Amino acid sequence: MSTVVTLPHLGESVVEGTVLKWLVAVGDLVARDQPLVEIGTDKTDTEVVAPASGRVVSLAIAEGQTARVGATLATIDETARVDAPALALAGPAPALAGPAPAPAGAAPATSAASPAAPRPEAASAPAAAPAPAAPAAPPRASPAVRKLAHESGVALGDVAASGLGGRITAEDVRRAAEPAPARATAPRDEAPSPSPQAPATGDRASAFVLPPYASRPGDQVVPFSRRRRIIADHMVFSKRVSPHVLTVAEVDMHAAHTLREAHKATFQAEGIPLTFLAFVAAATARALREFPLLNSRVLDDAYVMLKEIHLGIAVETDDGLIVPVVRNADELTLRGIARAIDDVAQRARKGKLGPDDLAGKTFTLSNPGRKGNLFGAAIISQPNVAILRIGEIRKRVVVVEHDGQDLMAIHPVMHLALSYDHRIVDGFAANSFLWRLRDLLERGQDQPI
Repeated sequence: MSTVVTLPHLGESVVEGTVLKWLVAVGDLVARDQPLVEIGTDKTDTEVVAPASGRVVSLAIAEGQTARVGATLATIDETARVDAPALALAGPAPALAGPAPAPAGAAPATSAASPAAPRPEAASAPAAAPAPAAPAAPPRASPAVRKLAHESGVALGDVAASGLGGRITAEDVRRAAEPAPARATAPRDEAPSPSPQAPATGDRASAFVLPPYASRPGDQVVPFSRRRRIIADHMVFSKRVSPHVLTVAEVDMHAAHTLREAHKATFQAEGIPLTFLAFVAAATARALREFPLLNSRVLDDAYVMLKEIHLGIAVETDDGLIVPVVRNADELTLRGIARAIDDVAQRARKGKLGPDDLAGKTFTLSNPGRKGNLFGAAIISQPNVAILRIGEIRKRVVVVEHDGQDLMAIHPVMHLALSYDHRIVDGFAANSFLWRLRDLLERGQDQPI
């Protein structure tokens, strides 16, 4: 009896994954729940385990190749015995041209071990005839690029890929979406360049053409990592589909600072760091409950205000920026939020997050840390409609009222920058939300610790 191992669903909006490393080889005996392969997605890296014990008889996807959810990864022979002779197979990782898009029950074709094999066999062996009938390997592109292609009416199979490893980039799709006359109007005396050319602006071609890169001594060309390419595609997609608007508030953090100093030692004794980020997250969750429009996502011709409040907390790791999620943040006390933030941040930096830890955020917080700047305009993390960036906290001279008199005092002051999607969020709603957030922080939030 053979068991087919398929690429499982690895989180919200994840439609494909890249085989990073096979942990077994053809002929290996494996036990149920033993890790078989490391899979990388646009959310995180994870392992796929064996659904049954037996001997590995085939690996359908080579390292570095991308597969769709549901595609066959490997096949395990459950009837194999420990003393069974090793299977006479070509090697541990067949060099496939791409992922196997066939359904989970389809058996992998062993004749696909070499990408060049189908060409001579087509004329000499009738067995090669089924090969064209099998679905071709799907074009390599991130979910953001696929959505862009769908919205632009571009078939990915017709797009020339310029990204690493044959991956289709957002610029490739935009070039393919340009009308033929627009592409023909490029200056004839311009030297051809492998760099992305002028995108269309409205109904005409842009006058700007990106000059080719000329190498200089000392330059260092750094290829995009898989995660950096995904982040880049996500950011370009977000700026393209969401009209970003920025509003900024200055917040006197004296009350929050006083509350933090009163409870910091108790929290530390419990192993919980009480940071200003926890105060901002708790106030944000409460403000979102009062202004649910900021806790929405846009559909094709509508939008939905989400009941659950799941805060995405941007965390910088050695592999790039990832956004783990604190779920049901509006139901947590300040202690609960502080503990949850520390937990997801620690696991993010250790690479211990699972797909569920990264799925379902409804609003995002970006914190540049102690070495941040006054404030910054963050790009919205799709499919959210807003993101809040926390600025640095500095002691400043502020005017406070005491006994009916205006006095000068030195307080810690912070700036909060809200980027919001103007498709559904207007200035009044965004400013009202940010005003309420500032009010909660300046009053110490008056919520359970």
